[in-house]
Amino acid sequence: MAFAGKLSKPLSSDKNQKRLCDVEALFAYEKQLYAEGARVVVGIDEVGRGPVAGPVTAAAVVLGADWQPVTGLNDSKLLSPARREEIAAQLVESVQAYHVAHVDADFIDEKGIMPALRLAMQRAVEGLNSAQADAILIDGLPLGLFEQEEAIVKGDSKIACIAAASVLAKVARDALMVEASQDYPAYGFDSNKGYASAAHRQAIAEYGLTPLHRRSFCHNFLQESLF
Repeated sequence: MAFAGKLSKPLSSDKNQKRLCDVEALFAYEKQLYAEGARVVVGIDEVGRGPVAGPVTAAAVVLGADWQPVTGLNDSKLLSPARREEIAAQLVESVQAYHVAHVDADFIDEKGIMPALRLAMQRAVEGLNSAQADAILIDGLPLGLFEQEEAIVKGDSKIACIAAASVLAKVARDALMVEASQDYPAYGFDSNKGYASAAHRQAIAEYGLTPLHRRSFCHNFLQESLF
């Protein structure tokens, strides 16, 4: 996975130290689990529930007991695109294991967004190819996907491995949409990432749907005759 983008401005030493302390606080619960005997702690998060085009994406991350905190790690929604890419690149080099999984628009249309989300999370965990997890921490409400599952509301801003998963999932999905914009330039996927911006809705009305569009999400933007 490649990460590129404009670098953010360097932080002062005081700000840098505070951000490092913030990340160490995020990592505290995992450190406790490892201290209590856990060998593998997995964090999962997803992105892409709401767009009208593109996949739903999930990432699973194992930081490991000896992980060295990445300064500035946080919920991906609280980071600028440039900062997300910087942090994602550092995570790839520092985590014990990670895997990103995508489930495409056809599956979403056939089965629905929640089954697609569940499948993406399952594939992300399976893709780790690591020993069986002692704890699987997910963002939000319980899904009942894993025996070791622990759901943590707003976990992407509370737990380091979930925050890491949120960053890796977001950066990976955004990269796919930027790549797709080269094949479908009229839709602005590089800027809207598949979400229903005004310009995107206008492009759908004018040009119809691409194979990346979730037809079940697009009825408001097209006449029934186009379906």
